Parts: sequence; structure tokens; C-alpha cells
Amino acid sequence: MRLGVPHLWLAVAAAPIVGFFALPILYLAAVSLKTKDDVLSGNFWPTVRTFANWPGAFEAAGIAGFIFNSVAVSVLGGLLTIALALPSSYAVLRLKIGGRWLADVTLSSYMAPPIVALIPLFFLLKATGLLNTRAGLVLVYGFANVPVAFWLLTPFLRRMPIEIEQAAAMDGAGPLRTLLQIVAPIIAPGVVATLIIVTVLSYNEFLFASAFTFSDATRTLPVGISLFQGDRLVNFGQMAAASLAGIAPIYLIALFMQRYLISGLAHGGVK
Repeated sequence: MRLGVPHLWLAVAAAPIVGFFALPILYLAAVSLKTKDDVLSGNFWPTVRTFANWPGAFEAAGIAGFIFNSVAVSVLGGLLTIALALPSSYAVLRLKIGGRWLADVTLSSYMAPPIVALIPLFFLLKATGLLNTRAGLVLVYGFANVPVAFWLLTPFLRRMPIEIEQAAAMDGAGPLRTLLQIVAPIIAPGVVATLIIVTVLSYNEFLFASAFTFSDATRTLPVGISLFQGDRLVNFGQMAAASLAGIAPIYLIALFMQRYLISGLAHGGVK
């Protein structure tokens, strides 16, 4: 009985937190089953359930294509971010390249509002022929999230004993070989956790996607959901159905990768 009391208090304390995060999902599910008139009534649960919003959402705006675009550009952009941030953070922290000011500049660049870079990036993508393409978004997301990945990877590298790298250097391993064959496998949970975080950031991004894509073939999910808002009428039922369908991939990724995410963030990947 004594063992059950702490677990009971823990469940009571966690219930409001779980409810806080679950309530928006439940509300989306309820709205996706409402008719247009029922949405305006303000009731939480639908008085008359309808499943017409689900096929209507996929037929009206091509949600499946938008989800594919979001998954593709966010995953590829996340991989590009890791490919840039991992050697960069290792070079700054271990090889002392750039001194302390380079790390500060890298992190401070993320503090500026994204809209500051909108016009320069627009003309840069236009000049290179990457405007309104998935490849253009991959490059934008890949470079834009480097400061975040740099900031997340630095603690993992700091917690790693430098003696391991010194032993590798004595065996004749250069910096690149040490990073790829020794450092990266040891901090792999941290790398995976960082990859998940930057992928989610790219998946949810709206500003750049709305400015750099103009066709259904390249639009991402956040931009596609915004298309449900007309001049005088917003189809909330279909928008809710599209939102639920859109968050499913990212929830599945988090579900299957949560072991690596928790392990990386909690332990820093030090073995």
C-alpha cells in the first residue's frame, strides 16, 4: 500500500499536464466530426456527428500531397542540419576554431525574426532556380536550424571525456575520422534527439513555406491548411480533419523515437 501512494500522487499531479496537452487534440477531433452549423453552436462535442469532413478535406485541398511535402522537406532538412551542425559544433568546441565569438554569433543569429531573411532568401532562391521547389525549402530549413542544432549538440560534446579523443589521436586518427568513427557513435542519442527536434521545427514552419511555394506540388501542410480559409467562410470541420491527419506523422515519429529522444536529452549520450 505504501508503494502505491507515491504513484497515486504522481498520477494526480500529472493529470492536469496531460489534460492540458490532450485537450486541443480532443477538440480537433470533435470539430472534425461537426457540421458547419454545429461548429457555430460552440458546443465541445458534436450534437450530430458527420464523417464527411474527412474525405472532403482530402478532396478539396489535396492534404495527402501536402503531408508528403512536409515530411520530405522536414526530414531532408533535418538531415542537412545535422550534417552541418555536428562538424561545426565539434570544430568550435574541440578544435577551438573561431574562438568564443563564433559560437556566440551562431547562437545569436537565431534570435532575429525569420521575416528579416525573407526577402534576401526569396531573391536568392529565384536567382538559383530553386523558388517553388522542395529542394529550395530543404536548403532553407537545413541552414536555418543550424543554430538550434549547434546549441543542442554542444552539451553532448562537452560531457564527452576528451581522453577518448586524445587516445584516438595517439592512434593516428585525424579530426574527421575521430568525429565520424568515435564521437558521433558515442553521442548518437543526442544526435537523434537533435534531429527529431529540428525536424519538428521544419514540419511546423509556415512563413518560409508560404512565401517560397506557390503550387500544390510544393506546398507544405501548414500552408495547405491555411487554404481552407476562404474570403467569407472558414470550413472549420475540414480544417480540423486536415490538422489531425497532418499531426499524425510527426506523432508517430515521436512515438517510435521517444526512447532515443529521452535518452539523448537526459543523459547526453555519454557511455
